[in-house]
Amino acid sequence: METGQHLRGKTAVLLLLMVAFGSSGDTLMGKGMRAVGPPAEWSAARVGEFLSQAALSPIVWAGFGCLLLFFVSYMLVLTWADFSFVLPASAAAYAVVPLLGHFFLGEAVSPLRWAGVVTITLGVGLVGNTPPRTTLPVVEGTQRATAAAAAAAGTAKGD
Repeated sequence: METGQHLRGKTAVLLLLMVAFGSSGDTLMGKGMRAVGPPAEWSAARVGEFLSQAALSPIVWAGFGCLLLFFVSYMLVLTWADFSFVLPASAAAYAVVPLLGHFFLGEAVSPLRWAGVVTITLGVGLVGNTPPRTTLPVVEGTQRATAAAAAAAGTAKGD
């Protein structure tokens, strides 16, 4: 059984990877798709051209690669940490994305948007101060046995 400190440490590492890969991937995807531009019209031929241009963009592929690494990190952390912890904690990316948008994409971020970022950051801080796992780990095969034992105990009490 893992110690709470070890579990918290490996969860923090993967959450940092999720935030880094997710934010970087979103930023690269935004930059690449801006360079591609919107389809000239919404006909099948023009949308096909648009998709071809996007598929040939190295920046779009770099963004896709980062988002794939984000997804792998996400899948790994969900094998031991509660979903109700992981998803809110990974929302730290919502605080990083406006910074990247401002500094790397030249976007103007309004004070109201920054206020939203601060609110999200406070929420992430609250979630981060809770344990990453509040449930027992499920070991293959033991879940059915545990459920059967619980059902049998309930039946025995009712007799």
